[in-house]
Amino acid sequence: MIFPQSLPKVRQENSLSTQEGGDLEMSKDSRPERVVILCGGMGTRLREETEFRPKPLVEIGGKPILWHIMKIYSSYGFKRFVLCLGYKGHMIKEYFINYQLMNSDFTLRLNEPQKPCFHGSLKSDEEWEITFIETGSEANTGARVKRVERYITGEHFLLTYGDGVGDIDLNKLWSFHREQGRIGTVTGVRPFSRYGELSIEKNLVTQFAEKPPLHDGMVSGGFFVFRREFLDYLQDDDGCALEREPLSRLARDGQLSCYTHTDFWHAMDTYRDFTILNDLWKHSAPWKVWQ
Repeated sequence: MIFPQSLPKVRQENSLSTQEGGDLEMSKDSRPERVVILCGGMGTRLREETEFRPKPLVEIGGKPILWHIMKIYSSYGFKRFVLCLGYKGHMIKEYFINYQLMNSDFTLRLNEPQKPCFHGSLKSDEEWEITFIETGSEANTGARVKRVERYITGEHFLLTYGDGVGDIDLNKLWSFHREQGRIGTVTGVRPFSRYGELSIEKNLVTQFAEKPPLHDGMVSGGFFVFRREFLDYLQDDDGCALEREPLSRLARDGQLSCYTHTDFWHAMDTYRDFTILNDLWKHSAPWKVWQ
């Protein structure tokens, strides 16, 4: 779930001391090795869809939103994923286990005990490594991350929610995190208002903007980067919520930076969000940063 709360008091300017575009000199080995995605929530505000499937499998344009999120990351070279499973997690496992079958042409002889004969190569270019971890049906977000600690390798890792997409430049995000030198970085976004915005002067409407982005304050849009020591801020307890004590304490310790993202970001939190994202996909999906 995306938590629409104001960010803690953290540094909010995107200042890069190197070339624009996040081209800090860094060895390939220094990049985060794992992308952790929270996939365990019940998605109660999207009950029209989540009654039958976990929210990460709710589709945009015929593909699960989880697939869209993974495509965003993999387009920047981050292709090793750890999925924190919970509610109906078995369905996420089944989706990827059957991925080749569902995306390929093949011949199956029912009277012969053999595997399907696939025709041509797999109709996708996803070179993904996916680790599926059951983190509990009742666990909160912080507990889920703590429970996959043994699968997080390297000095840094990426973390996001399984229900939000955006046209975020992950190279710039990573470079910003490296430059700031803090334990954590959260991507701050301005979601779109659900209502039309009026500009009024002396009872005269001078401007009407339909559902503009909010201008006051920012909220957490996920797309985190953490140094490994952030895991020490978490507890293996169902009630440990990432967005409460762990991130609040990180901010109090002066160890949480904010990478401001002012372009497209949208979470699939309600059925209305579901319809908006599917309509965008039909025309021009801003988060489609892959070819």
